[in-house]
Amino acid sequence: MKVWKRGILMLLFAISVLLGTSLQPVYAGTVFDQLLGMYSNGSERILIRESNGCMELLYNTEPDQDKMFLRYSGFPVQAISKNTYKLLNYGPSGRKSSPMRFETDKNGRGAYVFIGSKQFKRNLFDAESGITFKIKPLMSAEELRKRALSAKPPVEKGNFVKPDLVELIKLDPTIKLDIRYATTNNFMGIKLYDQPRAFLQREAAEALARVSSHLAGYGYGLVIHDAYRPWYVTKMFWDATPDSQKDFVADPSKGSRHNRGGAVDLSLYDLKTGKEADMGSGYDEFSIRAHPLYPGGTTAQRELRTKLRVVMEGEGFKVFHNEWWHFDFKNWKKYTILNIRFDEI
Repeated sequence: MKVWKRGILMLLFAISVLLGTSLQPVYAGTVFDQLLGMYSNGSERILIRESNGCMELLYNTEPDQDKMFLRYSGFPVQAISKNTYKLLNYGPSGRKSSPMRFETDKNGRGAYVFIGSKQFKRNLFDAESGITFKIKPLMSAEELRKRALSAKPPVEKGNFVKPDLVELIKLDPTIKLDIRYATTNNFMGIKLYDQPRAFLQREAAEALARVSSHLAGYGYGLVIHDAYRPWYVTKMFWDATPDSQKDFVADPSKGSRHNRGGAVDLSLYDLKTGKEADMGSGYDEFSIRAHPLYPGGTTAQRELRTKLRVVMEGEGFKVFHNEWWHFDFKNWKKYTILNIRFDEI
C-alpha cells in the first residue's frame, strides 16, 4: 500500500478512537440486501451495493475484464416500490433518471436487473450460493500426500533466524480457530492437516496477540483460518491444481510465506455473540470479492475490512494484494522454509 493511502487509513482510525466511536458497523441491514451483487450484460459489468443505507450502482470502467472492479462510475438509486427503482444521474447537464427494475428468484434474491431496455444477469459467486469453491484435484489425496511427504523442500542460502513457532491460542486464548485445511471444507475438498492448530513465529504471534487486544476493545476477536503451513502441504496444493488454476497456489520450488511461519489467514468474530463477522466474501473465495478494496457489498463489510487492515498494519502486517484475509508479517524473509508437522512442534 502506498504510504499516503496508509496514512489516510491510520488518520481515520485515530480520529475514530479519539472521538470514542466504535468499530461496530453503522449498517444494520436493508430491505434490498438480497439485490446486492454483480450483474452483467456481455462485457458490461455493474455492481449494486449499499452505501450508508442507500442503494448505489457502480458501472465498471476498467477495460480489462480480468482485473478487479476498481475503476467505476457511481450513481445513486432511488426506491419507487418493491424491486422498482430509479437510477439517478447527476451531471453537468442536470439531473436525469432511468427506470430500474429487479427480477428475483424463488428465494427473493436478485436474478436480473433491467435498466431502461437493457437486461443485466446476476453473477452469483460460490459463497453467495452457500458453497465452497473447489478445484478438481489431479490425483487422489493418498497419492498427493505420498508424493509430498517423499519430496524435500528447496535448499535456501542465507542467514536465517532460528525458528520459534508459537501456538496462537496458547498465547491468546480468545483467538478462535476455524482451520479449514484440517477439514474437507476447503478449495481442495481434502483433509490436509492432521490437527486443527495454528502457529506463527514468536514475533509475529506476539504482534497478532496485540492486534487481538486492540480489537477486543471494540468488541471483536480474531478467527484464524490458517497460519504456519508445512511445506509438504504447499506441495500437495501444487500437484493437485490444474495448470489453468495454479495462480491460486504457491510454487513449492519457492515456498510460501505460510511455510516460514510469517503469514496468517484470519477474520473477525463478535465477542458478545461469538458469531463470525460478515466480511463480504467467503474465506478462500477465488473471486473479485476477495480483493481488500472490493467496492461492492455493504458499508459494514467495507468498514470491517478497512479496520481489520488498519489494526493489522499497525502491528507490522501487510494485507495480500488480492485476499482481504491474508496478512504477511513484516519480517517473514528472516525465516527459512519449514516442513515440520504440527505434532512435531
